[in-house]
Amino acid sequence: MVSTSATTSSDALRERFAALARQGRKALVPYITAGHPSPERSVELLRALEAAGADAIEIGVPFSDPLADGPVIQASSQRALEQGMTLDRTLDLAREAALSIPLVLFSYLNPVVAAGPDVLGRAAAAGFHGILITDLPVGVDAKREEWLGTGPLAFVRLVAPTTPDDRMREIGSHGSGFVYLISRLGVTGARDDVPDELPGTISRLRRATTLPICVGFGISNAGLAKRIGALADGIVVGSAIVKAAGESIDAAATFAAGLRAALDEG
Repeated sequence: MVSTSATTSSDALRERFAALARQGRKALVPYITAGHPSPERSVELLRALEAAGADAIEIGVPFSDPLADGPVIQASSQRALEQGMTLDRTLDLAREAALSIPLVLFSYLNPVVAAGPDVLGRAAAAGFHGILITDLPVGVDAKREEWLGTGPLAFVRLVAPTTPDDRMREIGSHGSGFVYLISRLGVTGARDDVPDELPGTISRLRRATTLPICVGFGISNAGLAKRIGALADGIVVGSAIVKAAGESIDAAATFAAGLRAALDEG
């Protein structure tokens, strides 16, 4: 079993969620693609999202074959790659932004492995506090899971709405920081409704783990944010933030501020 013992870096997510729970508030976790809309403006975007009320930010490493991503994030990833964005440059962005909120390195497995065995330590030194690997299901690669789970970053795991209860318990015991619950099957992308099965899925997951639960995939407006935030411990918003950032940094910040207000109303 993978150890989830915390270090100074990985403590940041746990402490953030604990503080929010004491305040009766829900976490706003925007996702951005590193290098989008440009490497220089990514730093501006990170700072703007923090100022708009983000509690943590997922920073995605652009990847050439993002199978789990919808068209908006795929396009942002391609644009970032064309501008020379890499995992190491993603670390540089985090270092330069120097935010006071936790950062989660969001990546497919290949870029992380290719970056070398010291990449987790380098990520922590750059200002990251967690890592999420989109294509590493629990139990598939025990050696990689142990490496990630015993490193300096909280190991955030994914749960799907079709995940059985026993597997939810296994995922919860192999993760730390929070659990990212995918609200629906398919690829990422904005939607306009709350899946009928979501409340039941969250209830099952709460019985399986004590980790905070953040729901992502499809949150496109303040109304959905409020409704889903009332069920979970936080929300992850990707495609809608990335789309807004493609318009302007101000548009992304304004959208995030609206989500923050909606969560606080709930």
